[in-house]
Amino acid sequence: MMNYGRKLSAVLMLCIGTVAVRAQVATVVSRIEVEGGARAGHTLSPTTVVWLAPLAGTQAPAAPPAASPLRLIQKNKSFDPHVLVVPAGSTVEFPNRDPFFHNVFSLFDGKRFDLGLYEAGTSRMLHFDRPGISYIFCNIHPEMSAVVITLNTPYYAIVHGEGPLQIPNVPFGRYRLVVWSESNGPETALPGRDVTIGEVSARLAPIRVQAVSRQNQAHKNKYGRDYDAPTPDNPVYHHQP
Repeated sequence: MMNYGRKLSAVLMLCIGTVAVRAQVATVVSRIEVEGGARAGHTLSPTTVVWLAPLAGTQAPAAPPAASPLRLIQKNKSFDPHVLVVPAGSTVEFPNRDPFFHNVFSLFDGKRFDLGLYEAGTSRMLHFDRPGISYIFCNIHPEMSAVVITLNTPYYAIVHGEGPLQIPNVPFGRYRLVVWSESNGPETALPGRDVTIGEVSARLAPIRVQAVSRQNQAHKNKYGRDYDAPTPDNPVYHHQP
């Protein structure tokens, strides 16, 4: 009977310890606030991505690559979705679902690439092998833009405009809190600060970002020049298969 009691106590202690270990996570909460007149006609409410990168000494798993290809679809001269977050090591498909050519490219540090011209109904695949931010455009259609944010952490949240954010199941520890918003340009340093996540420290102060000006969305083509204006003499722009 005594041995049975000792075994039962050991099992209970093990269960309690397991529950305690499993309980060492928190849901990080905050709120995105947009400054600069996001509701005015000449500005746009930005999409904001917030993530937590584990610092030394914090035991947190890296984000596993996506099991199947993610997609950045070209349709109606736009990318869908406009902002895509992917784990480092993932493959992204770029299908062309418009009835004309596209030429998708990025010249910035996240992932530099040029997929070349490809026609309606075809697709390209691209491997995003390291963390970074890729600002993506079409060399034919200046109104097209997208952003692929490649992370090596699974702890992130996406907020469109203003509103609350939640990052669930974050292990207790120290992290680098990083904020990207559409008001950040390709050459803008990302704001970041160190935070400690624990039982009583999972609620963060509001995160303030700037509204996006339509004028600030202008960009050059892949040759670093202004886009040609569409005309009847521009067959690539107007190509129909």
